[in-house]
Amino acid sequence: MPEIRNMTMNFGPQHPAAHGVLRLVLEMDGEVIERADPHVGLLHRATEKLAESKPYNQSIGYMDRLDYVSMMCNEHAYVRAIEKLLGVTPPLRAQYIRVMYSEITRILNHLLWLGSHGLDIGAMTVFLYCFREREDLMDCYEAVSGTRMHATYFRPGGVYRDLPMFMPQYQPSKWHNEEEVRKLNENRQGSLLDFIESFTERFPSCVDEYETLLTDNRIWKQRTVDIGVVSPERALQLGFTGPMLRGSGIAWDLRKKQPYEVYDQMDFDIPVGTNGDCYDRYLVRIEEMRQSNRIIKQCVDWLRNNPGPVIIDDHKLVPPRREEMKEDMESLIHHFKLFTEGYCVPAGEVYSAIEHPKGEFGIYLISDGANKPYRVKIRAAGFAHLSAMNEMVQGHMLADVVAVIGTQDIVFGEIDR
Repeated sequence: MPEIRNMTMNFGPQHPAAHGVLRLVLEMDGEVIERADPHVGLLHRATEKLAESKPYNQSIGYMDRLDYVSMMCNEHAYVRAIEKLLGVTPPLRAQYIRVMYSEITRILNHLLWLGSHGLDIGAMTVFLYCFREREDLMDCYEAVSGTRMHATYFRPGGVYRDLPMFMPQYQPSKWHNEEEVRKLNENRQGSLLDFIESFTERFPSCVDEYETLLTDNRIWKQRTVDIGVVSPERALQLGFTGPMLRGSGIAWDLRKKQPYEVYDQMDFDIPVGTNGDCYDRYLVRIEEMRQSNRIIKQCVDWLRNNPGPVIIDDHKLVPPRREEMKEDMESLIHHFKLFTEGYCVPAGEVYSAIEHPKGEFGIYLISDGANKPYRVKIRAAGFAHLSAMNEMVQGHMLADVVAVIGTQDIVFGEIDR
């Protein structure tokens, strides 16, 4: 009789479905997985250490680069940690803008997740559909911060600037003639709020399109139903948060349970799964996109009717306007001090957590009273989910590893920090 033994194989670290530089060492009995050992550390970018060597303000941009699909949500947790230590409350308008952009970011995240998860499992069209809507939301990022991804828009004390009164327009080119450009610019004639409002009106029908493609699709259900099942008790023990926890049937959402900014003023529901499998987590995220759309609508209505400041008026924390800086010596000194030394934050420690699209994203910050943090520890949502990989794929086939990685919605920037 030939000797039958398990085979050990690598999955990644440059596998197209690994969503980053993930190396899985799989122990296989034929096509069935006996054990999965995730290896991390191949991307390590030392964000926490870098943040400890720079003034507080200069680390906001590092947060964007952690989970580079949910940029402003990462900033949100860090900026709130600084505000808690400083004892600063941003103006109400800034809080509404933050909530609106956090929900835009949630939709951006879930669109990329849905497109790439579909692509991994073999659904091509949904990827193209999702990116069509992402393009509009990326324009909203660009309109307020000048960049499509790493925005650095949230600042301690508010946001960098108010919402612009006009949207950038497409110009005729050798690819698009006058008529095509006119169509492209139809919903760009008004302010940024008008543009976002027109997006919220058509987005639910876009989500219906994704559901038409996938929700009752026989192949999609065969690839996701009863794959990677996690019971509610086990999900809690493993430290799951966000859609991974809600997919297992536990209605835990920091926006409802520990509301921050103006989430307590918002009317929205928490979608919850029943089976804790890949299919349920898919349904939870689809419904979250609809709920985020509801929240954005409410923010747009409020922001239309309530003008006001979007950042506190304290030049020890916030740079003066450029006109003031060019004309007034006092403002010039504030500007110079702020950009060379930054500001000192009172000694103490703080933990600030937000409901990130992937789960609970927390910043634990220790200040010793200096102008840079003494210690920054980031609690990334994806790290706890990845640690459950072995448990979720045991007994499944090799092809199901891809479905489980997809359903975890991991991004390596925040896992490897």
